[in-house]
Amino acid sequence: MQHANEDFKGLRALLWPIHNYELKKFIPTAIIMFCILFNYTVMRDTKDAFVVNSIGAASIPFLKLLITPCAILFVLIYAELVSKFSHEKVFYLIITPFLIFFGFFGFVLYPMVDIIHMSPETVKSLYAYSSMKWVHQLIDIMAHWSYSLFYILSEIWGSAMIALMFWQYANRITRRTEAKRFYGLFQTFGNAALMLSGPTVAFCSMPANFAWGTSVKLLCASIVVMGIIAMLVFRWMHTTVLTDKKYYDPSETQQKKEKKKKPSLMDSMRIVFHSKELGYIAILMISYGITVNIVELQWKDQMKIYFQGNLGAYNAFMGWQSFYIGLVTVVFSWFIGTNILRRAPWRVAALITPVLLLSLGGIFFGCIVSQDFMASLLKGFIESPVAGAVFVGLATVVISKSIKYALFDPTKDLAYMTLDETAQTTGKAAVDVIGGRAGKAGGALVQATFLIICGTKVLADIAPYTGVVFLIICVAWIWAVVGLSRRINPAHIPHK
Repeated sequence: MQHANEDFKGLRALLWPIHNYELKKFIPTAIIMFCILFNYTVMRDTKDAFVVNSIGAASIPFLKLLITPCAILFVLIYAELVSKFSHEKVFYLIITPFLIFFGFFGFVLYPMVDIIHMSPETVKSLYAYSSMKWVHQLIDIMAHWSYSLFYILSEIWGSAMIALMFWQYANRITRRTEAKRFYGLFQTFGNAALMLSGPTVAFCSMPANFAWGTSVKLLCASIVVMGIIAMLVFRWMHTTVLTDKKYYDPSETQQKKEKKKKPSLMDSMRIVFHSKELGYIAILMISYGITVNIVELQWKDQMKIYFQGNLGAYNAFMGWQSFYIGLVTVVFSWFIGTNILRRAPWRVAALITPVLLLSLGGIFFGCIVSQDFMASLLKGFIESPVAGAVFVGLATVVISKSIKYALFDPTKDLAYMTLDETAQTTGKAAVDVIGGRAGKAGGALVQATFLIICGTKVLADIAPYTGVVFLIICVAWIWAVVGLSRRINPAHIPHK
């Protein structure tokens, strides 16, 4: 058996810094991430197709505000489960309700939407109680309650299953000498899921292939199947791999625990507020959520105009967007991201995401605010100003998501590894789930506020104002990275 710290050479060092004996541990963990991200992609694309085309893109900020209390409720449930069950059982107890809902939605709720949703006449009669546009948005959300619930649970899946359940599991079982070699490749293999799930969504959604009702059943069935696979592999890891000290020794991956009561939610929040390191990480999470939320919502609104309400065509385009995210992520992670994580200082690796997003987002907002200028600049290359905004926005979203998977998530989790065990578990739960949701809710609150103040349901009307907020948040993000880099001990970040 090769020594775990032996250096790799040539292309092996660049592309595959994994020892052969480590594959039994690395491959199943990568498969779990693959399944979780496959489902997230299907959920993310489909929820947008429902909400943007049936309720309207301007309803998304209000929906995201509703998600935050749901995320807090999830953390309450999670804290209670952790206090009573093992890490393995908590994983099953968290993932199972999601799979039940999405299976039920595809085969029961969606075929009955004409019965369970309010009729257009009822919605119109409720509009009469208020002339304010934001009130109409809330009525639309209630009227299409099953779509709204689909949207909320899809969003929580991202925070709960990726940011919390998977990465907490990975931090628990991964040795410090393995982390920098494994984490970048976890992202690479996990995001290969986007390269499969994107075309899957596109194929199932294309009007030429299936009726939309059949598409929904196929997509929801795929979510259930991939979730079951993730649970089976997770179980195999705990019965076959993690019982062997060659692959997992708790004394090597966790600091010794003191016997004490499990902290409550309030204790978790106190940990965050009293830890400057966790505070900085929370700013990173919130900043990413706000900036990406602001960019994505403007882009989705332009897409609705471009596809003129065609659900299948819209969802197919979203599927191909996910494929491009997966392709760019895999290329970036494998050839660039992994080597940046292994060789560059933590501060440099962590700064790449906010700096790149600031640059791309600035160009995108320029396209939204000055569509006529964009049309004249790209005359002969685009069919209309809306098409220009759609495809420039596509490039912005693809690259911003790819850089998140390749560098933002790994650098954030490497920072957690320098902290004590309480911060890595309870603190991480509070920051990743509530902080992640607070970021998206913050972006939603910014846009909802401007929609209310401007008295409009047209998102392009508020683009100049949200663009300024986007700039300010990016600057705060960069400040937090610099501050965090000064507080974490570089010696505690593994370099292999």
